[in-house]
Amino acid sequence: MRGPSKSARGATRAGEFPSDRIERSAAAPQNTWDTVLVWFMRITALAWLAKSVVSWASILDVMPGTRPFETEPFGRQAALIYFSVIDATAAIGLWLTSAWGGVIWLLAITSALTLAVLTPQLLPTSLPLLGAEASIVLIYFLLSWFAAQESR
Repeated sequence: MRGPSKSARGATRAGEFPSDRIERSAAAPQNTWDTVLVWFMRITALAWLAKSVVSWASILDVMPGTRPFETEPFGRQAALIYFSVIDATAAIGLWLTSAWGGVIWLLAITSALTLAVLTPQLLPTSLPLLGAEASIVLIYFLLSWFAAQESR
């Protein structure tokens, strides 16, 4: 025998409250810009995970044609370790589309851009790569703004 259920309006199944159905239906439709932002964050997360793997490969000396990690100056060693950890953390947070992921990612990219501009000997980065990273941040802010405007 099945539990109590009502038909037509206000129908509830056994163990289900009407508010459960309302919450599920309210959360189901997602805005277009929200979807674009989620996809952008996930694609960016994959790029930052690859960036972290490259940093770890430098630390573990598995990158062909590079100097051994031990022979690098102390400042460069510290920068490589910092970015290998923060880029992986940012990638996880971005993939989960969490607020802390965006904050960690912005911290990682801001510190990378700052080090590349102020101390290029520690973190040699090409100008096109700097422009691409700055563009990614700009796109992130624009998509976040569009998603916030659409949800109003």
